[in-house]
Order: sequence, then C-alpha cells, then structure tokens
Amino acid sequence: MALSPGPAVLCSMAQSARHGFKPSLAGISGIQAGNLLFFAGVALGLGALLAAATTVFDILRIAGALYLFYLGSRAIISTFRRRASPTAEPRPRPAAWRGLFLQGLLVQLTNPKAMLFVSALLPQFINARKPAPPQLLVLVVATIAVDSVVLSSYALAARRGAQSFRASGVRVWLERAFGAALVFFGFRLALSRR
Repeated sequence: MALSPGPAVLCSMAQSARHGFKPSLAGISGIQAGNLLFFAGVALGLGALLAAATTVFDILRIAGALYLFYLGSRAIISTFRRRASPTAEPRPRPAAWRGLFLQGLLVQLTNPKAMLFVSALLPQFINARKPAPPQLLVLVVATIAVDSVVLSSYALAARRGAQSFRASGVRVWLERAFGAALVFFGFRLALSRR
C-alpha cells in the first residue's frame, strides 16, 4: 500500500526535485508526524467518528483538495519566475526546512482518506484478548518505518532525475509535472466520495 502514489508521494518527490533530497526529509518527517497523529486519533476513536461524520469528512476533503491545488499551482508558477540559472543548486535555509515539514504535515492531515485507511486497517491487526498499547506501538513503528523508506526512495529517485536534467529545460518541466500531479490529486480528492 505504501508504494501506491498519492499526495504524500508526490509532495516528497516535488520537494526533493526542487529543494534537494536532504531537505525533502523534513517534508517526509512532517508526513510521518501526520501518521502519528492519525494513529493517536484512531487509538482514541476519532477514526470511527470521522467515518460517521459526513460533514467533517467533506470539510477535510475540500480543505485537502484546496491545499493540493495551492501546492501544485505554486510549484508550477515558481518555475516561470525562477531567476537563477538552471544549473544553480537550490540552497534551502533552515527556515525553509520548517516550511517543508509543515507542508508534509498538512498534506497528510488534510487527506481524510489516510485517516480512514488507518482506521479501517488498524483494527484487523489488533488482538482483542491482548493489551492494545504494545500492539499499537508495533503497528505504528512498522508503518512509519515502511512509509519512510518508500517516501525516501521516491524522493531520491526524483532528485536523481532532476539532477540528470539540471542543465536542460527538462528539469523545469519535471517540476511542472510534479506540480500538475499535485493539482490532479487535488481534483481527484475534491471529486472523491467516501
């Protein structure tokens, strides 16, 4: 499941292509922080509440779609405004890393399907006859470890692709493609039903 592309994968790839692999790890950390919040919410019963609350689900879905539109549009527009030469390497400041973390966190938190996925998947692996906290801890650690490796692999592939095309206009088109994919996932999320 972690291998299937979605907003988190595209966010990681776009950040890596634009800012570099190491800065994209801040965004991946934000995504994993969102996953931690989802697991905590499911443990507290918020997943069932979200599954039952159509209005809340719709608000989160629309907010997530709008955020993906924003990120994708910003990525596309920035390729037209860039003044540096195409061979210049991006050098994100430490403050930018916080922004990448926040982007990752918001992409994950505004995706209600991720919460529903965790709430639907999690109970299947919990043995009701045994204490829940140790089982939840194993599931959280395993999920975050697998997801981090997958997202990092996608980000590394995007970065290598961007570096291969650094001197050509292909890199700009690659960044535009990532932006367009984020916009596409925003439309898909906006039009999706539970």
